[in-house]
Amino acid sequence: MRKGFIALAAGACLCSLLLFPMHTAAEDSLEVLIHQYQEYEGRFAAIDNIESIEQNGFTIIANQSFPVLLESFGEEELTFLPILDEEYGRLAILLTDADGNVLFKTNRLETNNRFLGELQQPTKGIAAVSFQDLNEDGFTDIVLITNCENSTGEYAGKTYKVGDVLFQKDGTFYRDWRISDKINRFSMNKSIDFITAYVRDGNSTEVLYTAATLDELLDKGFHVIEEQCYNRRFEKQGLLRVVPGVIQMAEYDVFMIYLVNEQGYIVWSFQPMEDYDNLYALKGMTCRDMDGDGMKDLVVLARYSYTGSEGELLIDTRCSIYYQRTDGFDVDTEFEKVHQCTEEDTVGGLVELIREYWGWTIEE
Repeated sequence: MRKGFIALAAGACLCSLLLFPMHTAAEDSLEVLIHQYQEYEGRFAAIDNIESIEQNGFTIIANQSFPVLLESFGEEELTFLPILDEEYGRLAILLTDADGNVLFKTNRLETNNRFLGELQQPTKGIAAVSFQDLNEDGFTDIVLITNCENSTGEYAGKTYKVGDVLFQKDGTFYRDWRISDKINRFSMNKSIDFITAYVRDGNSTEVLYTAATLDELLDKGFHVIEEQCYNRRFEKQGLLRVVPGVIQMAEYDVFMIYLVNEQGYIVWSFQPMEDYDNLYALKGMTCRDMDGDGMKDLVVLARYSYTGSEGELLIDTRCSIYYQRTDGFDVDTEFEKVHQCTEEDTVGGLVELIREYWGWTIEE
């Protein structure tokens, strides 16, 4: 009798669990996220004038606020007013009239989509803003570049840019996510001039990342740096041609290096300039074994220019090292921590320093 009672009680408990399942930790976390997002959107929706900005937890980015005339909004001068929710790192754009009333606002921006599906975003501020007619429809558009910084992961602590364009039409603005995606996926977010050259003039760096052959690159305007172009036999890839060169965008040279086989196909590519704006000068390259594993590596020494926070021209000297492996190349992340390059560095001097770092005692 007691066994039957226990079995009946267990069945009742199981039925209760099926009818009223317990929340998992993941479900609880999702509910918290939904609540936070709704709370954030509610605060943003409540902003209808300048006075309500701080009341709802946003901060005005005053040094990037500008008067602007926008054709489809009438003849009155408006104020372009960016605001930042510092708790979640999310940017929003407002347009206000002379009385401080909000005529247009949006937080649907590329910079708020760095971490897909997350409320927290890495936006720290605005790098540049420009007002110009990019699609040549007679209406002034907004070109926006933000500064972002991840708090975790491989690129934690490193500032990077995110570009965006808001197109004006009939008293509002819209974004073409395909344009914003390409601006950022193909590193055309470095300056307003880059974005203008792509959106208005139709120039693009896309071929640098998608070309399958050297001929395709050349057809799209890739300029080979002939004095640093040569053939080398790589132990794991065979005989390849090392082809450095640039594509010009606006006033900038975008630098890439390719390894091309005897049939003209690209088998590997390198992007030494990373987030810099422009190749200022290629000081030299060499293909030699750097880490003592018997396989040729690639060392690149170059100077790159970029625009500082005050609009000034800055130049850095950088050494990039790519170690040959069985399945390709690995980018150095260790030597750069122990040696800060200067314009006095030479490729020959760096070879000795790199080899010393890896424990070489004699020159081969």
